[in-house]
Amino acid sequence: MKTIALYPGSFDPITNGHLDILERATNLFETVIVTVAVNNKKDAVFSGDERVELIKACIAGKKWAKKVQVKQFTGLLVDHAVDMKADTLVRGVRQISDFEYEFRMALTNKRLAPEVDTIFLMPDEEFTFISASIVKEVAYWGGDLTSFVPDIVAKALKEKFKDNN
Repeated sequence: MKTIALYPGSFDPITNGHLDILERATNLFETVIVTVAVNNKKDAVFSGDERVELIKACIAGKKWAKKVQVKQFTGLLVDHAVDMKADTLVRGVRQISDFEYEFRMALTNKRLAPEVDTIFLMPDEEFTFISASIVKEVAYWGGDLTSFVPDIVAKALKEKFKDNN
């Protein structure tokens, strides 16, 4: 039985779609490690530490939260998976274009670490159009984030973009 899964991503910011995938992953695995990728080559709205804290705040009080750990990493994802003794990577797939990219990544990861499997989970239909980049665009222009992210994330985004409006 698979026991530890990594759910990797930039989570800049975490969205309702991410949380939907995370909750369902906790039904499949004993432990899910949300793995916040910190890539210094990308311009992130939130620092790695801020993203970790936002994720922890979003899951606080959820009945499945005790099955979740949140960690940052840099480097190759499969190396981190092996270090964490994870046997599965959980990837969210919203649309066909996501699958094409994720499929290539899964094959690459399998070549690098054959002992680590990848599973793809689709978010609930109501979240299939949500992406962190869309959320950031809406936030930048002061739009309503209610249906995209938890309140705590919406407040953090408004604070980040307060000087833009």
